[in-house]
Amino acid sequence: MKNITITLLFFCMFQMGAQEFTVDADLRQRFEYRHGFNTLFPDNAKPAAFVRQRARLNFNYSAEKLKLFIAVQDVSTWGDTRQILPADGNDSFMLFQAWAELQLGTHWSTKLGRQVISYDDQRIFGGLDWAMQGRFHDAALLKYKKERTQLDLGFAFSQQGESILGTTYNIPGFFTYKSMQFVYFKQSWEQSSFSLLGLNTGFQRFAQEDMTQADGVYYTQTVGSYFTFPIAKLKLSGSAYYQFGEAYPVDESLSAYQLALNATYKVGSTLLGVGAELLSGSDKGSSDRRSFFPLYGTNHKFNGFMDYFYVGNHANNVGLNDFHAKAVFKTGERATLLTALHYFTSNGSIAETTDKYLGTELDLVYTQPLIKNVKLQIGYSHMFASSNMSLIKNGVTSENTNNWGWAMLVINPRLFNHNFD
Repeated sequence: MKNITITLLFFCMFQMGAQEFTVDADLRQRFEYRHGFNTLFPDNAKPAAFVRQRARLNFNYSAEKLKLFIAVQDVSTWGDTRQILPADGNDSFMLFQAWAELQLGTHWSTKLGRQVISYDDQRIFGGLDWAMQGRFHDAALLKYKKERTQLDLGFAFSQQGESILGTTYNIPGFFTYKSMQFVYFKQSWEQSSFSLLGLNTGFQRFAQEDMTQADGVYYTQTVGSYFTFPIAKLKLSGSAYYQFGEAYPVDESLSAYQLALNATYKVGSTLLGVGAELLSGSDKGSSDRRSFFPLYGTNHKFNGFMDYFYVGNHANNVGLNDFHAKAVFKTGERATLLTALHYFTSNGSIAETTDKYLGTELDLVYTQPLIKNVKLQIGYSHMFASSNMSLIKNGVTSENTNNWGWAMLVINPRLFNHNFD
């Protein structure tokens, strides 16, 4: 609370002369029951159950040529701090975003600081809002925007802190980069759009004989495009990306691809959709690096909600073919029910004697707005795994029930809004 108070006072100092100042809250609690979430449920184990919570405050200042945005949050699990503890020892409070955007001319601006980077359907870059902590980048952007044309250039360079000598970056993790550069271009029309993305990510290399000894930087490149295009009531969207360079984290030559095509059609109040996504993978036991990974996207949104693929897992693996269908039914004046079915096969070969079928996942999500700025969501998912799934999930049996249930309350009101003339 002390840090929040300091932040509020900081903004109050700059109220005079500002065009607009707003404060928004994002409070959500999510109960989860996990019995085979993210991976297969093993023998002789018990399911997990917990309540995860996010409390976030967003402060936004907007003037004619300057925008400031700061978001602070606490992400915790109910009960993770003992009673009457004088300090919060779980390090759950953090700075989520802190950036400034300065107008450089009629169409140019620069955006500097900790920020969410999100483009298109969030396959490569996304805010990952499902995860309570979200996803951010410490980066600098040079932005061009004129009517329906957009061009962004992004740059990032990561260090653990101030140093006297060297730039060794010792923070390991899931595709945590030492440096990043990207260019993003988007052209929109009245109902359609087309975008191009070129991304270069650099990772700290270490000497194989001494993993504490820095040995340069190796780079992975991702290039591709995304489009949306309507044909009467039919809406099409798709993407194609190619990854090359050196494969993280093994520092070997990489050649991988992603292809996706989706179609939606509305019949009355019901939305129907079908689609397919192919993510290349390496054959089991092969030394070739052909595994595509959607680096910094909102991966929970894709390939089933149970997060069996590309959510902290499935890197440098056999890839994935995901054939899916969905229907969104209107169950009340504002309530909806999403039903989705995913049919999974491996892209690469698992073994010479097996087929490629991995399993089928059913996802159900009911959404009910309660009052203004408050909604309730309830979800259930079930994975019908094949024996092949156990071959890519560390040999855990596929015979047990694998399901997941959750309920989440989302509250996001605007707490304060003031315009200054």
